[in-house]
Amino acid sequence: MQGMRALLALLIGLAAPAGAQEKPCTVLLHGLARSDASLLVLQEALEMDGRRVVNSGYDSASAGVEKLARRAVPEAIAACGEAERIDFVTHSMGGILLRVHARNNPMPPGRTVMLAPPNHGSELVDRLATLPPFDWMNGPAGAELGTDGVTTKLGPVWDGVGVVAGDRSLSALYSALLPGPDDGKVTVKSTRVAGMADHVVLPVTHTFMMNAPVVIAQVLAFLETGRFVEGLDTADAVGGVVGEAVDGALGAVGTFFAD
Repeated sequence: MQGMRALLALLIGLAAPAGAQEKPCTVLLHGLARSDASLLVLQEALEMDGRRVVNSGYDSASAGVEKLARRAVPEAIAACGEAERIDFVTHSMGGILLRVHARNNPMPPGRTVMLAPPNHGSELVDRLATLPPFDWMNGPAGAELGTDGVTTKLGPVWDGVGVVAGDRSLSALYSALLPGPDDGKVTVKSTRVAGMADHVVLPVTHTFMMNAPVVIAQVLAFLETGRFVEGLDTADAVGGVVGEAVDGALGAVGTFFAD
């Protein structure tokens, strides 16, 4: 854990401006068939950045997207108490839950980073949703994430939204079912959405992108400035002035940051 804390401290030093004022409460929303544990490394980074973090866990297989949004998002916002500003970081379906919430509710002041959101659904769901194991693993919400599903009912996003897409895959089979560059679950094209302030494509996979140093650095940068850092790569995120110290930290926590 000491190595991970050292690495995260270095990331924050590169991404956040010195002398920053009190930071917004930050809500994390995980994706389909995942839990709040999937965002623990990102939570650690945000807390080291001086943020109060609400890592909202919910049972993603228990209901459809609309009902999950009504449960998870207001509860997470309420956990921020009287915070004047609330930032959000979502992964995959978590971003769709937030969009459903925003369709019917005013969003609090703050910025949002969506990691691999299927903003136009996923062709993978189109092909696999009729298979029995799919429903057992993903519940009603999973089948609603196809290209003709719930996302077709959502409009542009609100001000201050940045989107991170991945273009690496853990499954050649899944990628063969997806048109164009993809992260193994969602195409880069599907992550784009009307109204977004910025978009970046990184060499990471859908499943583990939230643990990649370059993603963490870009999340911190966008939450601070409203823009991603052009051309930032893993070497930039953990290298430069930190040199060999970062290499040692990466070695200590390499499994956490696999992509």
